[in-house]
Amino acid sequence: MLPLVNKPFMEHFISRLKSYGIREIILSTCYLPEVFTDYFGDGSRFGVKLECVTETCPLGTCGAVKFVEEQLKEESFMVFNGDILSGLDIGKMIDFHKEKKADITINLTPVEDPTAYGLVPIDADARVLQFLEKPSWNDITTNLINAGTYIMEPKVLDLAPCGINYSFERGLFPKALEQGLHIAGFVSNSYWLDLGTPQKYITAHQDILERKLIFDFNGKEVFENIFVEDGCEFDRDSLVSGPIVIGKNTKIASGAKINPLTVIGSNCIIESGAEISGSVIYDNVTIGKNTAIRNSILSNRTKIGEKVIIEEYSVVGDNSEIGDENVLKSGIKINIDSKIGNSVIKF
Repeated sequence: MLPLVNKPFMEHFISRLKSYGIREIILSTCYLPEVFTDYFGDGSRFGVKLECVTETCPLGTCGAVKFVEEQLKEESFMVFNGDILSGLDIGKMIDFHKEKKADITINLTPVEDPTAYGLVPIDADARVLQFLEKPSWNDITTNLINAGTYIMEPKVLDLAPCGINYSFERGLFPKALEQGLHIAGFVSNSYWLDLGTPQKYITAHQDILERKLIFDFNGKEVFENIFVEDGCEFDRDSLVSGPIVIGKNTKIASGAKINPLTVIGSNCIIESGAEISGSVIYDNVTIGKNTAIRNSILSNRTKIGEKVIIEEYSVVGDNSEIGDENVLKSGIKINIDSKIGNSVIKF
């Protein structure tokens, strides 16, 4: 539910599925399920049929799917990891699955450092040969990794146990391979990024702003590659150059500088002399005079004082207040509801 260019990542995800004709979606949740249900409801507002299912305890990647097995009995289904930003052509993957008559199709993507991932070697007919979990360099025979998108036939779930934490990667897939099921690898060079760290989250924003994958921005393009929603106040000179995206009713004082690769949410106040670059600013944020924000994340309702420096992938949590003349860098994370006095932190 974290925003991705001023809309929840999952909303973008659902829009992508809908664009490929996928309109029946089960969303598996565990932590804070009400955040999803309150926002998406039954999905009708987004043109899909959405069911939110909550696990009482985490069941793992495969266990979560086994938990909703009864809804998946009739036809092929897809499984997506919910923290992957991808430009995968889902339609081509579906066609590939049908053409290969596979029991399981796994999206594979090449990476530069294969040792950090689970590798999936395939043969000339795209049939998966084995699964290698985070191998050493001596064991590497491919740079193809499991990219977290699958197509399956319902019978595959017969191999999974009920009610326990169970994974696809270490459990069901190796078991299915041992039993002779046809597992195909769909290789794609499309955009792929795991959003699991602040650095990657910021990278995702910057890649979207640079149009490395398709994404619809809110607002109007008021200047070249600068998108602004209704109710904003700003001087032209404050918006240095795009790409920039700014939400509703945000006020940018004369003398402030908004540099490229920046996303600012709604109802923010940016004071004179403040400078923002390469950063993600959520809603209802106030940034004081002569403060610099670089490659960092400010969450909802944060208040940043004057002459503050926040940089190097630092994160300030919701409802926090940072007093004047603090320096936050080196990836420091300020917890929610924190209050930092003037000149307390000097990294």
